[in-house]
Amino acid sequence: MSFGIPREAESVGAGPGAAVTAVVDRHPPGVSAGPVPAAGPVASATPHAQARIDLAAIRANVSRLCDAAGSAEVMAVVKADAYGHGAVPVARAALAGGATWLGVAGMREALALRAAGVPGRLLAWLLTPGDDWNAAVAAGVELSAGAPWAVRAAVRAAQAVDRPALLHLEAETGLGRGGAAAGAWQTLVDGAAAAEAAGYLRVVGVWSHLARADEPGHPSCARQLENFRGAAGIARRAGLAPDVLHLSNSAATLTLPEARFDLVRPGLAVYGLSPVPDLAGSAELGLRPAMTLTARLASVKRVPAGQGVSYGHRYRTARETTLGLVPLGYADGVPRHASQAGPVLVAGRQHTVAGTVCMDQFVLDLGDAPAAPGDEVVLFGPGDRGEPGAADWARAAHTISHEIVTRIGARVPRTYTGGSAPGDH
Repeated sequence: MSFGIPREAESVGAGPGAAVTAVVDRHPPGVSAGPVPAAGPVASATPHAQARIDLAAIRANVSRLCDAAGSAEVMAVVKADAYGHGAVPVARAALAGGATWLGVAGMREALALRAAGVPGRLLAWLLTPGDDWNAAVAAGVELSAGAPWAVRAAVRAAQAVDRPALLHLEAETGLGRGGAAAGAWQTLVDGAAAAEAAGYLRVVGVWSHLARADEPGHPSCARQLENFRGAAGIARRAGLAPDVLHLSNSAATLTLPEARFDLVRPGLAVYGLSPVPDLAGSAELGLRPAMTLTARLASVKRVPAGQGVSYGHRYRTARETTLGLVPLGYADGVPRHASQAGPVLVAGRQHTVAGTVCMDQFVLDLGDAPAAPGDEVVLFGPGDRGEPGAADWARAAHTISHEIVTRIGARVPRTYTGGSAPGDH
């Protein structure tokens, strides 16, 4: 298909404004002291780590997905702070790329986008009775209802703010997660139809979610399609006329044309990551990863053969070598499960995490390669310089690339390239 720091260490600078730790005794082969700055105030700080987000890649990915969607509209899913990329700038970039809808999980996420002035149709689907339904209805946020209580909550909010609620009814078609099961669907539809007739709401969508769209050809996809069409038919026979039927995630958008209906909901692909990694990589699908995660070496030192490294000494050096300390750890989202396995790029060469990933740091065995405090370490990116991708970290940690990018924590600043979307300041 195509598609630990020695006693002699002190703080020195490694480039403009970068405060790092370096070894300042003698420097054996492969270890550089790094530049020592002149005394005086530091003009600006260089972050010890950062996630660079390419907004041009976001726009291009969304444009590619619009092409793949054909006549269907595109909802860019920006839940979980846009999969760790930054919800507001990504939302604006996605709209500039051709998306006409935005999707989030929680109501607070939707309200934050509205408070930032992000326009467009906006759906929130993972809701609870304790959410601020009044604020959401007042802000024109479209809401999901998969049970009668949610319809009643929407009606109460509509009465409170004197504005009809906009609802998408969720059908359980085989995922076994949210939505009304087949035996409860008629009750949900009838309740929504009555509330619509009374003027309290409008049913603007019927939707569901696929369980195994990342396995094109799996028979469950055909069964869910049949169940979804049946649910939509029941809604229409009850007098409902939704604007959109929607079922497809990223994988289905790219590989299952019959599931596109009126609207598709890509998430992972918006960020340039393949939703079907066993079949095709990002480039084969016409996508470009938007996040590059980098750090700067905090310490570089020479150690003898047999040196245990990090907690538990799960790694020991095979010979005299250089160790580099990277100031990122599982508190920043680096998976502890990638201990001994996570790949990085330093000075054009790939290395693997040596020993256990700690809360704030991990170690690299750099061998005899020249290295200095402040040197850049690329954990993942689009691959332009031969660096690993998020998918490589996913394989190392036995997880999915969604988790790798989404888990990058708030201690890691986001910087943006590729221009801003209209209205983004």
